[in-house]
Amino acid sequence: MTAFDDAAGRVAEGADPRAEAAALVAMMTLEEKLGCLDGDLPCWPGLADLSSGGYHEHPWPAAHVDRLDIPGIDFADGPRGCVLGAATAFPVSMARGASFDPDLEQRIGRAIGAELRASGASFTGAVCMNLLRHPAWGRAQETYGEDPFHVGEMAAALTSGLQVHVMACMKHFAANSMENARFKVDVTADERALHEVYLAHFKRVADEGVASVMSAYNSLNGHWCGQNSALLIETLREDWGWDGFVITDFIAGLRDPVASVQAGCNIEMPLRQQRAAALPDAVAAGELDVADVEARVVETVATLLRFAWVWQSVPDRSVIGCADHRALAREAAGACMVLLGNDGTLPLDAGSLSTVAVVGPLAAAPNLGDAGSSNVPGTPDPVTLLAGLEAALEGVAVVHSDHDASVAADADLAVVVVGYTKADEGEFMGGDPDDSPFMKLLPPMDHPELGFDHPAEAESYINRMAEGAQQNDSGDEENSWAMGGDRDSLRLRPADEELIAAVRAVNDKVVVAVMAGSAVVVPWLEDVSAALMVWYPGVEGGKAFADVLTGAVEPGGRLPFAVPHDEADLVDFDIDATEVTYGLLHGQWHLDATGVAPQLPFGFGLGYTEIELGAARLDGERVVASVANTGSRAGSAVVQVYGGVPGSAHKRAAKRLVGFTKVRLEAGGESEVAVPINLSVLDVRVGGAWVTEDLPIQLSVGFDAASARLI
Repeated sequence: MTAFDDAAGRVAEGADPRAEAAALVAMMTLEEKLGCLDGDLPCWPGLADLSSGGYHEHPWPAAHVDRLDIPGIDFADGPRGCVLGAATAFPVSMARGASFDPDLEQRIGRAIGAELRASGASFTGAVCMNLLRHPAWGRAQETYGEDPFHVGEMAAALTSGLQVHVMACMKHFAANSMENARFKVDVTADERALHEVYLAHFKRVADEGVASVMSAYNSLNGHWCGQNSALLIETLREDWGWDGFVITDFIAGLRDPVASVQAGCNIEMPLRQQRAAALPDAVAAGELDVADVEARVVETVATLLRFAWVWQSVPDRSVIGCADHRALAREAAGACMVLLGNDGTLPLDAGSLSTVAVVGPLAAAPNLGDAGSSNVPGTPDPVTLLAGLEAALEGVAVVHSDHDASVAADADLAVVVVGYTKADEGEFMGGDPDDSPFMKLLPPMDHPELGFDHPAEAESYINRMAEGAQQNDSGDEENSWAMGGDRDSLRLRPADEELIAAVRAVNDKVVVAVMAGSAVVVPWLEDVSAALMVWYPGVEGGKAFADVLTGAVEPGGRLPFAVPHDEADLVDFDIDATEVTYGLLHGQWHLDATGVAPQLPFGFGLGYTEIELGAARLDGERVVASVANTGSRAGSAVVQVYGGVPGSAHKRAAKRLVGFTKVRLEAGGESEVAVPINLSVLDVRVGGAWVTEDLPIQLSVGFDAASARLI
């Protein structure tokens, strides 16, 4: 037994984790303590590894103290699957948000956690949960939607599932809801907007017991998030009472290494970078108190002690990409797809079909999401939408063309697949290299401890970065390392809208499948027979698509955001902003406040049967509603409860989601559905305290935000 094991055993029996951690830290040398404040690998060799594929090949270690057998952390990312090796790619988080099914999300978390741990990771950044302030945000696909209550419930479920196997990290803290400007933008948010909207879902996951927090790149109220004591000490530890450790976002996550330690940031990730270069001298000069160093290390080690079971049980590698996980990915994809419109064409009567035309290049392309940190590039044999249809429509001639609408002229049905790829939206690493914070913040390439051993290695790295930048500028999607970013429009490409119109001109039965990571404006919706939001649907997405079209599975998704008629109806979004103010209202709330109806409201989605909502009543901390399936097929609905405070003295959303529950009913089935509600969502933050107004609360219940009716 090691000293760490002994301490972990005592913690498991009820000992104070901080006291046990402090005893371990007291055994460390100063060098070992400082070594716990950043990654374990030297900066420039590590960057060379990172940029040549290492991010997706092995975990990234930090805070290991071998002499005392302190296991540290071994980081690998998510959230659509373990990013190492031949792992299972699940539908992206936004798609899973559309399921409105925390139980399903917890199961997915367990599967991803098992694959991460079997791949050697003990710690994951898979809980990406920034609010969708505007659908053009490039990394929208990595979160769950625009509503903080909904995002919090889904992220808490993922966290619970992941932490069966690994420590989880929620990110990016905080107000990181734009991509291209994330390294330079200062977000201003007043107390109410910050706590009621942009931190509320993080508080939910902190309460769930998440092990760690990743700070954001951006500045918040004038202070970089990685060294923002108002966020990392006052909010996280003092206000919320959370007891875990904070890591920076990778490479450029802080700007002042000394201030970051003092402000409550525990580990600079993923390498020995700014802190390794600056902190030893800062301690020697008295600029950094050893007590601050020890406080950060104690917080980290205390968390490791609380999660010591992570190292005691490791799943067999056979779990990675296993059949059960692929089956779960298929189930999830069907549960996520949102039926946006349907004139009765769906579900298909396969027996009446002789020829189906499938049009659009994305139909035959694996399209699993962006190419950034959430990428699961080793996923074997992803099933395209075309392949899924071909396998399901046995005996039916399925013809495909990328762009030729005429193939649909004599078909019984036309399926048009349109949307985006990793070139259009996702994590952004582009821009002018000379203006990048990366190069300006790092130690010199010839640093004796943190740099390259030989000048040739530095030259090779520089050449590789230049080549990558050229590939990005050329639009070479297959080879680029820095595609994506924020979208410049919520419309489909003109060529996609033209393709829909061209196919519709030669065929009366047109089903449109939209692949994307968040809202797409759909002015053509009424012109087609049916339309589905299929998202980036994961490794088994093609099979799930066929399941939904043929009716083997009902489209179970509901929109986790509002879709406007025109993107101008939403709050402003400037992808190049250096300063931006986040207010109280966005998305559905903003549309309600301005009196502009969305084309499709938050929570909207059609099914293949008729489900009716009956009487509803408040019963303590839940709303009980009668629900009946009056159709001829089994189906599901999401019962949504909204709360408002008419007459409030404070500006606020007219109504906010306070509870939701997914219900499944057989044909002719009826049920009383109990929806747990959280009315504290309606409290306001004033003067550092939460205030519950002494006013009646108005509750409404429905299947989307627009149709919800008063109780």
